Amino acid sequence: MFERLLDLLLPVRCGGCGQFGALYCERCRLRTHRLREPLCRRCGAEVEFAKARCGCRHRLHSLGRLRSAARYEGPLERAIHRFKYEGRRPLAKPLAELLADRLAVDGPAGELVAWVPLHPRRQWERGYNQSELLAAELARRLALPCGPGRLVRTRDTGAQVGLDRRCRLVNVAGAFAWRGQDLGRRSVILIDDVATTGATLDACAKALRAAGAGFVTGLTVARVQL
Repeated sequence: MFERLLDLLLPVRCGGCGQFGALYCERCRLRTHRLREPLCRRCGAEVEFAKARCGCRHRLHSLGRLRSAARYEGPLERAIHRFKYEGRRPLAKPLAELLADRLAVDGPAGELVAWVPLHPRRQWERGYNQSELLAAELARRLALPCGPGRLVRTRDTGAQVGLDRRCRLVNVAGAFAWRGQDLGRRSVILIDDVATTGATLDACAKALRAAGAGFVTGLTVARVQL
């Protein structure tokens, strides 16, 4: 509540360092570790050499490709935490800029935009879905539609934090569904804030594919280094 009050009364502050003047200042941008080649062609993890196999094919079955803008560390980690848990909704704009920068490197990724949904109870508690805000901002920048329809979380899966890869897969299996029109083989950009193993994104991609989607690209602002 104190953070929100400051946002109303004081000039804009950086989500990374807290300094006044910008939502995500130039100094924090320079300290953000952008993910660069060589990357795994499937999951986008940083690898030692081109065409290295990181084992992701054994755990990503429905997601065609996963890409993240930067490592989940330093000022970006702090900015995402403030965006996600402290009500700093305006941070959607600079964080979506990082997504757009990633797409500028990789090229066009889809015909429509979707996002990882929260369970209704959790969204009510938080007041918003940070992934939906990111998706809306990116869709506006790319002039792409969100829909026709939306992903929903059919059960409250609980937090993935602290779970290993196998438990993450089990936790989100069958937890998502598409509510809306058939997607007619259209390619989809699926947005989330942070990727760890990709289990949640893959479970969402499975629901999209069941609804008729074509190639699904997962796109996140940050990636946890395992």
